Amino acid sequence: MPLGFVASPESRAGADIGRCDGGDARCLDTIVVSAKGYADTDLGTPVAVVVAGREAIAGNGYRNLGELLRGRAGLAVNADSAQGQNPVLRGLKKESIVLLSDGMRLNSAQPAGAIASFLGLGLAERVEVIKGPASVLYGSGALGGVVNVLSPQAGFVEAPAIEFGVQADGAARGWGGSGLVRWNDDDTALLLGGAALDQDDYRAPRGRIADTGYRSQALIGQFRQRFAEAVEARFSLQTQRDFDVAYPGSTKPHPHPQVVSTTVYSPQQERRLAEFGLSGSAAADDGWNWDLRVYQQDLQRQIFGRINGPLAAAMPRDLSQTRVSFDTWGGDLRFDRWLNPDHRLLLGLQHWQMEASPQRLIAAPPSFELQPNPPFVDGRIESSGLFVQDDWQGERLHLLTGLRWDRVEGRAAAVAGAAPGQSLARADSAFSGSLGAVLPLHQALHPYASLSRGFRAGEMRERFEASPRTDGYYYLGNPQIRPEFSTQIELGAKGEHAGTEYRLALYRNRISDYITGVDVSGAPGSNGCPPAQANACKQTVNLGQVRIEGVELSLRRQLQPGHWLSLEASMLRGENRDLDEPLFQMPADELSVGWDGHLGTLFGGRLDGELLLRAVRAQERVARQFSRGTENPTAGFATADAGLSWQRGPHRLRLLLRNLADREYHEHLTEGLSGAEPPAPGRSLQLSWLARF
Repeated sequence: MPLGFVASPESRAGADIGRCDGGDARCLDTIVVSAKGYADTDLGTPVAVVVAGREAIAGNGYRNLGELLRGRAGLAVNADSAQGQNPVLRGLKKESIVLLSDGMRLNSAQPAGAIASFLGLGLAERVEVIKGPASVLYGSGALGGVVNVLSPQAGFVEAPAIEFGVQADGAARGWGGSGLVRWNDDDTALLLGGAALDQDDYRAPRGRIADTGYRSQALIGQFRQRFAEAVEARFSLQTQRDFDVAYPGSTKPHPHPQVVSTTVYSPQQERRLAEFGLSGSAAADDGWNWDLRVYQQDLQRQIFGRINGPLAAAMPRDLSQTRVSFDTWGGDLRFDRWLNPDHRLLLGLQHWQMEASPQRLIAAPPSFELQPNPPFVDGRIESSGLFVQDDWQGERLHLLTGLRWDRVEGRAAAVAGAAPGQSLARADSAFSGSLGAVLPLHQALHPYASLSRGFRAGEMRERFEASPRTDGYYYLGNPQIRPEFSTQIELGAKGEHAGTEYRLALYRNRISDYITGVDVSGAPGSNGCPPAQANACKQTVNLGQVRIEGVELSLRRQLQPGHWLSLEASMLRGENRDLDEPLFQMPADELSVGWDGHLGTLFGGRLDGELLLRAVRAQERVARQFSRGTENPTAGFATADAGLSWQRGPHRLRLLLRNLADREYHEHLTEGLSGAEPPAPGRSLQLSWLARF
C-alpha cells in the first residue's frame, strides 16, 4: 500500500489501528460517511471502502487522487499527464465514476484529465472511496463507484486551529505549501485555507519528461452560524486554478507533414464552487435529522491542440482551441431518523443541471488560420432523483437496502455533423437498487454479501461531441444514446481484532447496453468523421454486455509491538462479450507488501520507518479487435519505496525516497502512443513538514 496510508488518525473513531496494542480489542472501527450517507462503521457496512485522512495525504505529499490511490486493492490509475491521473475503480474509468467534493458532484464532459485535474489534494482533509455500483445514493454514473474528497470544515468541536504544510519533490524540482486557520465561539465558526503547487518537468531514468510541469492554486472558506442548538447554517466557497497543464499521453500523429503530431494542453483551467446549506438535528431520539443545500459550480477549461511539427517551429500555433465552461446548479434535501435503536431510515431528493456551449476554433491547411467550428451549441443535461435507504442493525444480522428513481434528460440546440432531422433531445428514467447483509459474528469476522444495480446515462461528450479518443479512433456523438446498467454481486469479509485488520472481496459486475463505439471506418465521405479521420472512425452506440470480475485483499498485521506488516492484492478480468476478447484497458494484477515500525527516539521526537515493495504483473490481456492494435501488452515491473518520519508535538517531518532502484516503467493504463507512453518518475527524494496547533 502507499506509504503512510493506514496510519491516519482521521480515519478512526478515536483510535488508530497502526498504534494499537496487539492485545487491545478496543481498537475502534473505521468510520465512513459516504457509504450510507451518514457516519457509520466500516465493519457494519456491506460495501468495500477505502479511507485516507489528512496525515496520510499531506504527510506524504500526495498531489492528486492518482498518487494517493495507486497500489490500493481494487484501485488503479489512468494517467495522461503528471496532473491528470484519474482513479480507476474495479476496472471502470472516469466516465463510470462519480467524483464528489464534500458530497457535491463535479460535472464535466470527460476530455483529457477531466476528473483529477480539477481536484488537487493540497487542502483535502479526507478521501473516501466506495467501490462498486453506488447509484442509490449518487445517481447516474456511479457504476464503478464514488470518490468523495472532503474538505476541512468549520465547526464547534475541538480541532487544530492552525495548520501549515510544506512539501518538496526532487524528481520534479517542485514545491507545495498549504495553510489553514479555524476560529469559533459558541455560535459562530470560520475556516480559511489556501494551497499552492509549482513543479517542473519531472525526471525519469531516461531524463526529463517534457510537458509534465504545471502550477496550481487553491482557496477554501467556510462560515457556520448556529441559530439554535439544533439548527445550523453554512456557506462554503472553493476555488482551484491550474496553469500550463499539458497531457503528453494525448500526443497523436497527424497526416500533414507540417503538423506531424499534436498534444492537448490547457494554458489555464479553473473550478469554482459555492454552497449554502441548512441542517437540523432531532430534538428527540426518534425525531428527524435533515439537511438542505443548494450549490453552483463552474468548471472552466481551455483545451488546445498544440502543433509539434515544423509549422510550430516557424510560427508557434495551435491546430485547435476550445474554450468552455461547464456550469452546474444543484441541490439536495435529506431526512433521516432512528425508527428504533437498531433501525434507521434515510430519504433523499436530488437535482442538478449542467450547461455548456464550447467555443472551438479549428485550423486547416493550407493557411492554418483558426476558424470557428463549435462541436455543439447550448448543451444541457438535467437529472432528478428520489431515493430511500433502510438500515437495520440487529444483534446477529445487519441489513442495508435501498431504492432510487432517476430521470435524466440531455438536449442541445445544435450538434456539428448531426443528420438532418435527427432529434437532439432524449430523456430516460431508471431505477437503481441495493441489498446488502452483514453477519457480525465477531470483531475479527464480519462476512457480508451485496447485490447492487447502478446506471449511467450518456455524458455530454458521448451525446453531442465528435472528437478523437484514447483507443486511436475518432468518435461521433450520439444524442440518442441509451443508459447503460450494471448489476454487481459481491461476497466479502472484514475484521479488526488483536492486531489484525483485513478486507476481502470477490465480485462480478455485468454491464448491459454498454456505451462504446462501433467501427464505421471507410473512405472519406463514407461516414460522419472528418476526411483525415475517416479511416479510423467509430459511432457511439450501445452494445451488448461486458463483464468484470475480480478479487481484492487488504491486510495489516502487527508483527510485534510497534511493528506492522501490510499487504494489498488485486486481480480482475474484464471481458467484452460482443467481441469475445478482453475488455479495453484493464488494470494489471498487482501485489504490494509493506512494513512500518517504531525505530526509536531522535531529538526528543518519535522516529518511525517504512518500506514498501510493489510488484505489478505484465498485462497481456489486451483488446486487439476493439482497439485495432493500439492497446499492446505492457511489461511487468517492481518498485521499492522507503521512508522516515519524525514526530514531536504538533510537528511532523517526513522523508521519502521513491523508486529506489530508479526503475523505468509505465502503468498499463498510461495513455500514449504504443511504445511511446510517458514513463513514471524515476528515483525521487521527497520531504514534507506538517504542523497542526
